[in-house]
Amino acid sequence: MTNTQTSENKTVFGLFKQALRGNTEQDFTQGSIGQAAFLLSVPMVLEMVMESIFAVTDIFFVSSLGSEAVSVVGLTEAVLTLLYAIAIGLSMAVTATVARRIGEKDVDGASKVAAQTLWVGAITALIIGVFGVHYAIDILKLMGANSTVAEQGESYTSIMMGGSITILYLFLINAIFRGAGDASVAMKSLWLASGINIVLDPMLIFGIGPFPEMGLAGAAVATNIGRGIGIAFQLYVLFSMKSRIKLAFHQLALHWEIVTSLLKTSIGGVLQFLIATASWVALVRIVSEYGSDAVAGYTIAIRVVMFSILPAWGLSNAAATLVGQNLGAQLPARAEKSVWTIAKYNVAFMLLVAFVFYAFAPSIIGLFINDPVVESYGINCLRYVSYGYGFYALGMVLVQSFNGAGDTMTPTAINFVCYWIFQIPLAYGLASFYELGPDGVFLAIAIAESIIALVAFAVFRRGSWKLKTV
Repeated sequence: MTNTQTSENKTVFGLFKQALRGNTEQDFTQGSIGQAAFLLSVPMVLEMVMESIFAVTDIFFVSSLGSEAVSVVGLTEAVLTLLYAIAIGLSMAVTATVARRIGEKDVDGASKVAAQTLWVGAITALIIGVFGVHYAIDILKLMGANSTVAEQGESYTSIMMGGSITILYLFLINAIFRGAGDASVAMKSLWLASGINIVLDPMLIFGIGPFPEMGLAGAAVATNIGRGIGIAFQLYVLFSMKSRIKLAFHQLALHWEIVTSLLKTSIGGVLQFLIATASWVALVRIVSEYGSDAVAGYTIAIRVVMFSILPAWGLSNAAATLVGQNLGAQLPARAEKSVWTIAKYNVAFMLLVAFVFYAFAPSIIGLFINDPVVESYGINCLRYVSYGYGFYALGMVLVQSFNGAGDTMTPTAINFVCYWIFQIPLAYGLASFYELGPDGVFLAIAIAESIIALVAFAVFRRGSWKLKTV
């Protein structure tokens, strides 16, 4: 590295530029932990910022079609969270395994893991896609939609479920890049996917220019096209040898021992997020008892919540990469120090967001809907959920640190107790028995997420995650 480059990298602006560029020679098991966290966090946070904008943009344009259309998106998203659970659970195994191989300086081993990841994603997507297309109306009705809403949303739901491979591959391939420390590539692929979706959304929904007016279905088509192009970029980088992972076509042959190892490691991750996201499905089902307006308000607020949580999740992903690579390099103390460094930044960020959301909730929700009833539900949801933001920030980092170590079963156990044994009964009890209605559900979310953070903190301090092998 030249003297000019070394001097540039000592400044925040220089580090920022380096983080955006990416550096396949950067070793995150050496040097400043703060610098390593910064170089990984910047692209991961920016990646998640665009994902946040993606989610908010979708609901912004769909909301102009009415509360029933928003309700369809909310109900479909609730089901898709199960797919996200599988994608994220598998991604955790991929990131942990790739990061461990990179920490061990075994690039060929990391590339073999990447190749088998593509097979796992393709097979999973085929199964989910066929089921989703065939049972779209039944899925919506199961989630509480009436016949009118179910028929209106059939095309949207079938397209989103049928295009599940775009969700899976975007998650899984980016998990490969994150584990390798190529966070800037993951960022660029998601920015490309989200940017195209933002442009296509209004054109396909409203029929602008040469595009057909597809209504709600147009939002689904735009999303799948955007994600598909993002995946094409990911594959180009993987096979063009422009990342740490050097993937060649001969490595695409199936290696069942690697696939089996990935699936074994991912079981805890998949269960962890299935438990968490299935609880969100249950919460939507409770809210749906209070009508489409309540579901619409809840959907808008949760999209806004995701706008803030996803950047924080980006910081948490940086912790997972640092834990995996440093454990691979036999540096457990450095791995733990990395976690606390990132947790400090995350808590500060989320507390600031909580203040903004509480103070400006009416203005924020008002950007998406002009319906006083829907607005009132959305405002209450946003404020109640923001009460626990400081705890969310800590909990996210700790959970991802367990996952980065390959210890996916610990968060699974925590999620099961805190979500299913505690949150869902609490939400139902507050909503029904204490007659708080949807507000009871919103309050239960904040309480349960805070308890998860406290339990994760206590377990993390024990240090057993440092002994996990993948």
